[in-house]
Amino acid sequence: MRALRLTAWGEAPAPAEAERPVPHGTEVLVRVEAAGLCRSDLHVIDAPPGALPYRLPFTLGHEVAGWVTALGPDAAGVAVGDRVVVYGPWGCGSCARCAAGSDNYCDRRDTLAWHGAGLGRDGGMAEYLLVPSARPLVPIGDLPADQAAPLSDAGLTSYHAVSGLRPALGEGTTAVVIGVGGLGHLAVQILRATTESRVLAVDVREDALALADRSGADFATLMRPDTARALRARSGGVGADAVLDFVGTAQTLELAISVLRPGGELAVVGSGGGSLTVSKPGVLPAGFRLSLPFWGTRHELAGVVTLARSGALRVETERFPLSAAPEAIDRLRRGAARGRTVLVPD
Repeated sequence: MRALRLTAWGEAPAPAEAERPVPHGTEVLVRVEAAGLCRSDLHVIDAPPGALPYRLPFTLGHEVAGWVTALGPDAAGVAVGDRVVVYGPWGCGSCARCAAGSDNYCDRRDTLAWHGAGLGRDGGMAEYLLVPSARPLVPIGDLPADQAAPLSDAGLTSYHAVSGLRPALGEGTTAVVIGVGGLGHLAVQILRATTESRVLAVDVREDALALADRSGADFATLMRPDTARALRARSGGVGADAVLDFVGTAQTLELAISVLRPGGELAVVGSGGGSLTVSKPGVLPAGFRLSLPFWGTRHELAGVVTLARSGALRVETERFPLSAAPEAIDRLRRGAARGRTVLVPD
C-alpha cells in the first residue's frame, strides 16, 4: 500500500510502499477514507533528533476516518463495514486516566515511545491503518470522511477547550477566539452551539475573518494596536469572560490578557512560543484562571461527532490526494491553507 513515511528527522516525509497490515489479537484494520494534516505534523517533521521519543520510520497522520475492513480474532465492539473516526491520542491503556477515556492525559505519557496514531505509531496517511483495538474507534454513520477526520484533533481539541470554559459562558457573556484557522473556526461554531455567549474573533488575515463570519462569529476583527479596545467595546465595556488563544505567541497572549475581565478564563491552545509571567500583584487580571487544554477525551470525540452529524459543526476543508502531500505540506507551512487540510487516498 502507499503511505507517507517519516524516515529522518528534519527531512520531508516521503511517499513509500509499505506492507498492508494484517490484524492480530484485538487489532482492527481500517481502510482510510481521509486523513487530516495539521501543524502538529510539521512539529513532528521538523523535530531535531532526540526531541521526541518516537522510533523511525513511521507513517504520519493522526486525524483519520475510514471503514473497518478486517478484525483480529479477539477484536470486539465493531464490525466489518462500520464507518469510524479514530481517537488520536493513544495512552498506556491501563492507568486511571486511560480507563476513564482520557488518554490525552495518560499518567504514563512521558514513559511511552509513542503518543498515538501518526505520533510514533503508524498513522493514517496511508491506504490502511492498523488500530490496536476497537477502543479508539468512534462511529460516524454517514458523516463524510473529509468532515469526520479533522474532528479527531481540530474538532476535539476545540471542543475540549470550550468544555473547560462552559460554566463561565452563560447568557450575556463574551468569548474571544484568537486565531481563526483549522481549530479556531471550529471553536467559534462550538461556542455558538453549546454556550449562550457572544463570540468575537481575531486574526491577522482578512480571509480568516471571512471564515469567522461563515462560522457564526458575532464580530471579527484584524489584530491591530486598537483591537483590545474594540473587543472591550463589543463586550459592553467590561471585557471578555473567556479567551481561547489558538496561536500562543507573545502578541496574542498580551492581547488575551488585555481584554480579559477580572475573574475571567484564559485557555491557551496554540504553541506559538509565548509566555506569561505570573506575579502578585502584577499585570494579570485579578482572579483570572489559566488552562492549557490538550486534545480531548474519547467521550468528547463522540460529542463532537454528534454535533457534526446534527449540522451544527462543519469543517472548512481543502482536499488533496495522498500523492500531493508535499504540496499540501508546503501550503500549510506557508500559512496558505484554508481551514483544515485533508488528504485522501488516490
